[in-house]
Amino acid sequence: MTDSNTDIAVVSLAQPIESIADELGRSFEEYGFAVIRDHGIPQELIDRAEALSKEFFALPDETKRAYHIPGGGGARGYTPFGVEKAKDAKVHDLKEFWHVGRELPEGHPLSEFMAANIWPSEVAGFRETFSELYSAFETAGGRVLEGIALHLGLDRGFFASTVEDGNSVMRLLRYPPLEGAEAEGAIRAAAHGDINTITLLLGAEEAGLELLTKQGDWKAVEVPEGALVINVGDMLDRLTNGKLRSTTHRVVNPRGEAAYRARYSMPFFLHFRPDYVIETLPGCIDPARPEDHPAPISSHDFLLQRLREINLA
Repeated sequence: MTDSNTDIAVVSLAQPIESIADELGRSFEEYGFAVIRDHGIPQELIDRAEALSKEFFALPDETKRAYHIPGGGGARGYTPFGVEKAKDAKVHDLKEFWHVGRELPEGHPLSEFMAANIWPSEVAGFRETFSELYSAFETAGGRVLEGIALHLGLDRGFFASTVEDGNSVMRLLRYPPLEGAEAEGAIRAAAHGDINTITLLLGAEEAGLELLTKQGDWKAVEVPEGALVINVGDMLDRLTNGKLRSTTHRVVNPRGEAAYRARYSMPFFLHFRPDYVIETLPGCIDPARPEDHPAPISSHDFLLQRLREINLA
């Protein structure tokens, strides 16, 4: 457990959720981040996924680019280097990535919001492994949302229907090795906030993830081996009227030998359903200022608004 009330929470999901809900909530209020151990995603599955991710990114550039969908907003398949940039950033981020989204059955009412996945035929077992990992991320995310609901004084199952068939996206990410003296401490991913409800990040053990504190300082997120980093996205921040914070964060290249290696990670961006209306929770409205909260907006409209800002729509 953490040193009480002073740092980012590190909690075990093997605990009864009610026993960790307030520690999670405190950490999300103060930092917008928490770290989860015993998250239930099998290490064997993580290892398999990491190996297949590296196998895909090692393919020739023209092979990978065949899976890029122009005009698709990067929602599925491959996004090459130099496409995405942080909101208001002057330069594009140094990264390439692959997106896996939800598979909906034929004729599903929400299928208009979610493109079909595409799968690289060159990497054996890719579809099976990443479909399994997607489900495992969803299960872990659902447990975290139960804790958040309890912390907010809601029924523990409050979020289940809000994220059912949500437009959640799993991203396989590769930052290439950097060269030269400027590699140490270079910014790999510029300062940004996440758009979605919560993000679950695998692969943050290698130093470099930093968040911006309320005091305006950059703080490194320390991650035990195999743990998940969870952070609040803009949708949950909006729903709670800023009580739970979507915190600006960035990825900085480490110092020393690690500065010259490629970096891999797998964030899972957990989303509300596209038709869910993000309307401030009554418990997050200040009775003294009842009008002081954001206007209701559907999660799909909010997503599109934000994707345009980061060059993906």
